[in-house]
Amino acid sequence: MDTMRERFIATTTELLDNDPRLALLLAEISRDGFGEAERSHPDRVINVGIREQLLIGAGAGTALTAMRPIVHTFASFLVERPFEQIKLDFGHQGVAGVLVSAGGSYDSPAGGFTHMSPGDVALMDTLDGWSVHVPGHPDEAEALLRRAAAADDRVYLRLSLQTNRRPLPVDGCGFRTVREGSRGVVVAVGPMLDEVLTATEGLDTTVLYATTVRPFDSAGLRRAVGALPAGATGTAAKSADVVLVEPYLAGTSTAAATEALLDLPHRVLGLGVGRAELRRYGRMDEHLAAHGLDAAGLRSRISPFLNG
Repeated sequence: MDTMRERFIATTTELLDNDPRLALLLAEISRDGFGEAERSHPDRVINVGIREQLLIGAGAGTALTAMRPIVHTFASFLVERPFEQIKLDFGHQGVAGVLVSAGGSYDSPAGGFTHMSPGDVALMDTLDGWSVHVPGHPDEAEALLRRAAAADDRVYLRLSLQTNRRPLPVDGCGFRTVREGSRGVVVAVGPMLDEVLTATEGLDTTVLYATTVRPFDSAGLRRAVGALPAGATGTAAKSADVVLVEPYLAGTSTAAATEALLDLPHRVLGLGVGRAELRRYGRMDEHLAAHGLDAAGLRSRISPFLNG
């Protein structure tokens, strides 16, 4: 199976051939994969070098010419380093584009903390008007990319080496019910779904799958906890227990879930990447386990919370 990043390269190359409105902006990362596209469209494939602030500024400038920019590099260099440019050049100027990251929270541990970005979604959440997609499989990444390229809004698409075994249909909005139960709801974001399903095996809990995390699907969460019954025979909930499992900074969506359930007594447990820096390279799966995001670590926290 190809990676999300490889699928992004192949899909974007095709999209550039078919849509003259699109432009691709790079900062060295993934440039080798776009050699064919650069030769075919030298005026619409722009590599600014290792200048990430310029990358965002050039992307916003391209948007001012009525083109649709796709801007790409590692998450730490796409969101964290040039955050002011995202805020001002896209947000303040009122233009739109598609930011596509790679690297996730700890895809490349050997690169050190400079190449890790567990706080990217939390940062993007401070800005107005951005949709945030976190696919869990290359097929989902392709579907979300095609939707974003054809639209006119501001989109952040977060790619990772971590994937689920099988894709699910995605439409760019709302949560998908994967398993139904009566003792609480677990929301699995993107590549966390397989670990969550294993961790909750045998537990009487609903599992929701989220590949679009902003806007947050408040109505979908309320339906899952029974606050908005799906049918006439539904029974409204008196309280709600919710676990959020996110592949980035723990608690990123806790406030959104709490706001969705304001009229209900509720408990929300936010699981994700911890704030402490892990100062050993290791492997991606070792970082996953160290943050308690493997199936065993999730089970040890989800089960007592829902049964408590």
